[in-house]
Amino acid sequence: MKRPILALAAALLFVAPAGAQPVPAAPPTATAPATTTPGGAAPAVTTPASGASLTLSATFTGDNQRIPAGVIWRVFRERADDNGSRPEQASSSDANPTFNLANGDYIVHAAYGLASATRRVSINGRNVTERIPISAGAMRIVGMLGDNRIPPERLTLSVYVPDGGNPQAKLVARDVKPGQTVRLPEGTYHIVSTYLDASGPSVPSPAAAPGSISAAPANATNSVVEADVRIQAGKVTVTTLKHRAALITLKLVNAPGGEALANTSFTVLTPGGDVLREMIGAFPSLVLAEGEYAAIARRDGKTYQGTFAVKAARDRDVEVLAK
Repeated sequence: MKRPILALAAALLFVAPAGAQPVPAAPPTATAPATTTPGGAAPAVTTPASGASLTLSATFTGDNQRIPAGVIWRVFRERADDNGSRPEQASSSDANPTFNLANGDYIVHAAYGLASATRRVSINGRNVTERIPISAGAMRIVGMLGDNRIPPERLTLSVYVPDGGNPQAKLVARDVKPGQTVRLPEGTYHIVSTYLDASGPSVPSPAAAPGSISAAPANATNSVVEADVRIQAGKVTVTTLKHRAALITLKLVNAPGGEALANTSFTVLTPGGDVLREMIGAFPSLVLAEGEYAAIARRDGKTYQGTFAVKAARDRDVEVLAK
């Protein structure tokens, strides 16, 4: 389907990798079809009076290495219509596409993940070949807990562009999973890695202020690792982030080693008194970063309290004595 855009700036949209959530594209509107020839095939015969073919390819800046796949091509008329829009004339995901276009001036937009480049081209009865450099690389993150890799479903990554003293100035991708390849423009990025519980909390955590916007999922833990990553054009940067956390199971017992008492409400706090999680059950579990904590248990109108320590990669039960 061919899609016009309301302004030239709207044409220069990111095409995000899986999991990423860029700005949405303009709503599609039907336009007259343009002939597209897949890369490697001979272009259709054209005449100077009707137009010519445009063949495209992309390279990484710096080493001029050809980008073999992953580029999304879109071609727009340079001159806007009376309503200000520039209808899309052709599009392709081939690495080396050929478009048959009428004579005129066009804007070519090449998107490689979150990186992009544009070029103005003119068709005047002669076939045109354009090679467009894109300043882009890629990133992959590996999450570790002790000596073991963290399963992808237990970790989420957010990617930011820092600005001045604010490392999280602009969110460019969220809900990225470890091992996923994220294509990015060349530059420095700030990565926030959050370790997740196996399931969400039974009672929402009050940590986030009402109405606030957060990139963290509902079952995020307080085990968060941050790092700065430099993306170089034409290269895949692999970074390992190590979390220091453990799975803790809470129990209210009448005596050490005793049976867990049902219908118990638990509240987990930092040493400073900040509430991290509220949970209900005989033995609820949660992931906590390495450190010192307090647990408050409530049952049958009575309140009990205990303190405990969390060591990295050492899952254990924490008992609160009902006395």
